[in-house]
Amino acid sequence: MQTDQKIPGQRSKFSLAGWREFSLAAGPALVLIAITVWATSRYVTPAPPNKIVIAAASKGSPYYRWAEQYQKVLAQSGITLEIKETSGSSENLRLLNDSTSGVQIAFLQGGLASTRDGPQLRSLGRVFYEPLWVFYRGDATIDRLTGLADKRILVGPAGGGTNQLATKLLAANGVTADTATLIAAPLPDYVEALETGRADAGFLVLGPEARTIERLFNSPSIRLMSLSQAEAYSQRFPFLSRLDLKQGVVDFRRNIPAADTTLVATMAALIVREDLHSALTNLMAQALVEVHSKPAIDAKGEAALFSRAAEFPVAADPEFPLADEARRVYRSGPPFLQRYMPFWLATMLDRLVVMLVPIIGLAIPLMRFAPLLYTWRIRRRIVRWYGELKRAEAGALDEASPAQIAQATAEIDRIDAAVNKISLPLGFTNQLYDLREHIDVVRRRLAALRHQPVAGVKVA
Repeated sequence: MQTDQKIPGQRSKFSLAGWREFSLAAGPALVLIAITVWATSRYVTPAPPNKIVIAAASKGSPYYRWAEQYQKVLAQSGITLEIKETSGSSENLRLLNDSTSGVQIAFLQGGLASTRDGPQLRSLGRVFYEPLWVFYRGDATIDRLTGLADKRILVGPAGGGTNQLATKLLAANGVTADTATLIAAPLPDYVEALETGRADAGFLVLGPEARTIERLFNSPSIRLMSLSQAEAYSQRFPFLSRLDLKQGVVDFRRNIPAADTTLVATMAALIVREDLHSALTNLMAQALVEVHSKPAIDAKGEAALFSRAAEFPVAADPEFPLADEARRVYRSGPPFLQRYMPFWLATMLDRLVVMLVPIIGLAIPLMRFAPLLYTWRIRRRIVRWYGELKRAEAGALDEASPAQIAQATAEIDRIDAAVNKISLPLGFTNQLYDLREHIDVVRRRLAALRHQPVAGVKVA
């Protein structure tokens, strides 16, 4: 009984041949994919940093308190919000425009600057009101800023946000350093200056809960101006809005204010540098929505003045273009992946998707082409011998002389010896045996032409 004999090294020879052909067929495809990955990675946004620096104001200020709330929300996503104390909006703008300061986000008072002062700055929207309070001394009612001509007016520290807004509005009413005495005094001096008569009026941009505002309301010699032209100011200056302070809303018992009072207010903007990572810009906009959509009711069931739930952030800015990521959040909410995954995982998958799309688009046709290339390379090693076999046979048939037949027979023997050395993957060995059989067919045909048998071959 015969048993199959394994030729030593045959399996390894076939396996080596298969792997070599596979590498030659798949290699160019893998190289092409690698080049695609490299080229795509040049345009993929790097992973976002885990820290942002925001310029606020001094501790205890509204800017600083709001920044602390954003800080808590961002911490839930693993992002550290570092709060930088500053002197206010003017310094914040300077830090934003300084790429070496490390500040990437800052609060800016409305009316202080526009995109002309920082082309690389973008807005996340307006986040809360900053009322403009105009207090004055005297019994005569003043309801227009023109009534402050020839008076001594506190306009805030030079270069500050209050100073810039006050001088802008006064100038629009013809009140300038030529027609009045403009006093650039710091905030702590306001109450004393007005109470002692060193000043006749004063401009303040402060939150209604500020201690200075409370002290001025409690001073019997000081009155709050109700601006009869408030609507006109909001039309002339798009960063201003009209606010109504109803009678008695500050103190019902003492009826402060004594009558309905019309104010104007700026809205503080949260401004970011254009080069802030898009994922962090998106996350910051989400934080604004979460913080400002909370109920505005305190433990006593009262709301802060000029505070309504979900009124902010305002997804518009008359002075800076709105950041694209903020617009998407305000329109559609958080990105799809961030609704169901942690921030770090969602951003990582976003980056992977950007890289995988061109890779998949390239891999699909390559997956179809590579097997065809592999098969062609294997078959080529067999087909080339069919070409030589056909030429040897044709040469003998053309002349059929003993010399030509002998030469063709020798060529057939050479082909047969070379074919015996071919190593092919096991899946193609049937084609190798077909070639050997066809070599024997040609050999028998040449033997018939010589009318003599060929050694070692049985003639059918």
